[in-house]
Amino acid sequence: MSAVRTLTVLAAIALSASAFAQPAKKKPPAPPPPAPAAEPQDPNADIAYAAFQRGQYLTALNEASKRAQQNDPAAMTLLGELYAQGLGVPRNDQKAADWYKLAASKGDRNAMFALAMFNFEGRVGAKKPDEAAHLLSDAAKLGHPAAEYDLGLLYLQGQQFPQDFKRAAELFESASKAGNPEAQYALATMYKEGRGVAKDESKAMQLMGLASLAGNLDAMVEYAIAEFNGTGVPKNESGAAQLLRKAANRGSAIAQNRLARILMAGRGMSANPAEAIKWHIISKELGASDPELDLFAAKQPADVRDAAQKEAQKWLSTAPPRS
Repeated sequence: MSAVRTLTVLAAIALSASAFAQPAKKKPPAPPPPAPAAEPQDPNADIAYAAFQRGQYLTALNEASKRAQQNDPAAMTLLGELYAQGLGVPRNDQKAADWYKLAASKGDRNAMFALAMFNFEGRVGAKKPDEAAHLLSDAAKLGHPAAEYDLGLLYLQGQQFPQDFKRAAELFESASKAGNPEAQYALATMYKEGRGVAKDESKAMQLMGLASLAGNLDAMVEYAIAEFNGTGVPKNESGAAQLLRKAANRGSAIAQNRLARILMAGRGMSANPAEAIKWHIISKELGASDPELDLFAAKQPADVRDAAQKEAQKWLSTAPPRS
């Protein structure tokens, strides 16, 4: 549900060791992507939902209102989404919550999930984490992947429910099978560490690869590091370098640092001192220091350093938000 954000992950799940024996920062699983406002069996035949997808919010509002009068919970959830985001109508969290509650009472799992996020955030009155957790549980029982993932995080952290790694892994696995990349990444880390499941490096990398292909940034970085080192996957320095470049351009400081080292060493791609220094400058700006790269940069000619600085500033001035 794009009107609401998912839980912030507090559990520390470790990244693997870096390519060149540099300590990798610990990164939590990224929050999952928003769930759709409604799940009609045939979106093309659903006028309200199709209008919403096309950005025709007034049409969506009118059509959903008609369907809501016929006790259609998906339409009620869509109305909640429109009010939650202020699309076609002024934003009104209370009206959004009322529609979500009505749809949830009729068994709509998307409404349960959206209402859970409202309660976690306190968008209508005080925060109600316990109530939110139970709504997540209800949505998860109905197979809502993002709810399963978030509920797994609660069990992982021991919040609202007793800490239970096995239960967290079960929830992550269910969400993973539904294609949730954040759950795939989280479950991969549990297989790597043997927490809640038997330790299995091969299974961990299989899941990490799926999450990486789906665009999970942390998974991309960790899979690239494993691929560079040949840890759990066939060694492929060239493929790893290309994946790190992709992650670096999306704003991962770890990927930027590893890419700078690759460009410095000429492993996986041709050595390029200016590019190496450029990515080193960017990664430092984002918090990844590296004394060895500092020394490498200091030894380069002034024109190389100046060109790198110019390109780094250009990248930083137009950098996309980390996604």
